[in-house]
Amino acid sequence: MGVRRETKRTGVFTRRALLVGGVQLTALGVLAAKLYQVQVVEGAKYSTLADSNRVSARLIAPPRGRLLDRFGTPVANNNQNWRALLIAEQTEDVGGTLDAFSRIVPLADHERARIERELRRHRRFIPVTIREFLTWEDMASIEVNAPDLPGVLVDLGTSRLYPFGASLAHVLGYVAPPTEADMGEEPMLALPGIRVGRSGLEKYHDLTLRGRAGAVQLEVNAVGRVIRELERQEGTQGQDITLTIDADLQQQVLGHLGDESASAVVLDCRNGEVLAMATNPSFDPSVFNSGVSQAQWLEWTRNRRAPLINKAAAGLYAPGSTFKMVVALAGLEAKAITPWDKINCPGYLDLGDTRFHCWSKGGHGMLDLHGGLKNSCDVFFYEVARRAGMDHIATMANRFGLGVPLEIELPGARKGFVPTREWRIAQGKPWNIGDTIVHGIGQGFLQLTPMSLATMVARIATGRAVQPHLTRSIGGVAQRGNRPEDWPSMGLPDRELHAVREGMWAVVNDEHGTAPLARLLLPNVQMAGKTGSTQVRRVSREAREHGYKSDDLPWEFRPHALFVAFAPYDAPKYALAVVVEHGNAGAAAAAPIARDIMTDVLTRDPAGGNPIVPQRVAETHT
Repeated sequence: MGVRRETKRTGVFTRRALLVGGVQLTALGVLAAKLYQVQVVEGAKYSTLADSNRVSARLIAPPRGRLLDRFGTPVANNNQNWRALLIAEQTEDVGGTLDAFSRIVPLADHERARIERELRRHRRFIPVTIREFLTWEDMASIEVNAPDLPGVLVDLGTSRLYPFGASLAHVLGYVAPPTEADMGEEPMLALPGIRVGRSGLEKYHDLTLRGRAGAVQLEVNAVGRVIRELERQEGTQGQDITLTIDADLQQQVLGHLGDESASAVVLDCRNGEVLAMATNPSFDPSVFNSGVSQAQWLEWTRNRRAPLINKAAAGLYAPGSTFKMVVALAGLEAKAITPWDKINCPGYLDLGDTRFHCWSKGGHGMLDLHGGLKNSCDVFFYEVARRAGMDHIATMANRFGLGVPLEIELPGARKGFVPTREWRIAQGKPWNIGDTIVHGIGQGFLQLTPMSLATMVARIATGRAVQPHLTRSIGGVAQRGNRPEDWPSMGLPDRELHAVREGMWAVVNDEHGTAPLARLLLPNVQMAGKTGSTQVRRVSREAREHGYKSDDLPWEFRPHALFVAFAPYDAPKYALAVVVEHGNAGAAAAAPIARDIMTDVLTRDPAGGNPIVPQRVAETHT
């Protein structure tokens, strides 16, 4: 009986063991199936998920292309910039993370508002810049407190560097963070550190300078601290662009402008290359890279000398007597005068009840074209304008680059304005002969830029329809327009151009010319030029009769002073225009500046070929 009971107990145990074994086997089978599912069937998926916890993949902004001067000197470059970024998807409490960050590196209210605005605007996986231009102390503090800063990382990027500072600000322009509208056009612009051109050549060549984004893979731990960099694929840097500008000459030109509110343009008159284009006062373009303070902005905008305006390309001025060469050429082409026709100047021209004065009260007597230009006789050009008519004058002005768009690569460059009878009539007002007469001396409705005046002189000097331009090559590929043969002939008779050039030569070099202060002190080289002085407010007859002197006026009411020139006279190579705002007389204020600039240009000879040794230097060596 005991045996039967033991046998029965054994049978029960065996069945239970089989049941337990079956359950275990089933569980193991399920586990094995699950392991197979996880490791084999879905292995790639979970491997990716694991890597996503361990590896952080981020796009990186490409380095911006450089801007180089004509000799390869960088004038816009890139500098290292350490910055703190926030990836929203890596933190459960963005506000808490920012609060913790602020306790380490204080954030101003406007910075916090900007960060929160960008977080709402971007997807959660896109890094948002918290703070740029971190110091080593800031970076160390952030790294030490990394466990309390989920989603925050320190990254190395680039910032824009302008080695020549304010001297090239109006040419190069500046960069700034993209706006929301910019980002809608190009997703890459959402990346931290990206900058877009806002003015000047930075804006004109922005797409070429941007490049293409790269990527970096970083290994991180559970709290998001970067352990090491696994892989980096650098972005494609934007292309380098070589400019026509000579950076050292640019600084010299700006130095000659001194403290004046003024501008100057120097061209290679054979092909239109802009060698220098200076505006004074100027500004530091690097300020825009990190953000302009309200105080700085108010200082700029309240400055009556307007430092933010590129006066060389966007400043508008009546050209005054510098326009007389165009009037002369219009009269010659219209057969209204010949180079030898004489016109009498008694000091005024009467037209009905209106008297138009010459700058010389006693008059100049009988003058031909040569004498009219040499003496800058107003009466002579009143009469030439009257004979030629405004339509001929306007057409000739347009041919010489005045009042029409130029090919200069500067957003915001202005074409100026040359009026016509048709324009005036379209306004519902008649065009009177008196209007034509005042335009004969560059007054009236005329508004021109220093760049267009330099272009006019270059075309007079060479007889070619050159266009001013600032780009020599892009990515090493030379651009069209850098050779004289790239530009067509003006189609004017050499005899007429020669007559005008001779008159400009006499202005500077003749014993009785109006600009003796412009005479070059260089051996065997002469400059041809023309003065100009333009009123900014009308002078009444009463004021004239009582001995009006512009020097007695407040600065902002004084006439502008202008001078245009080319040299060498016998083989024209360089053209320039100088405008001194409220400088009174072109002969006294602008001509000496032009002389000093042209002396530097000829001795430096940035276009190459035949630099001229100043006489005083030559005498030292003899």
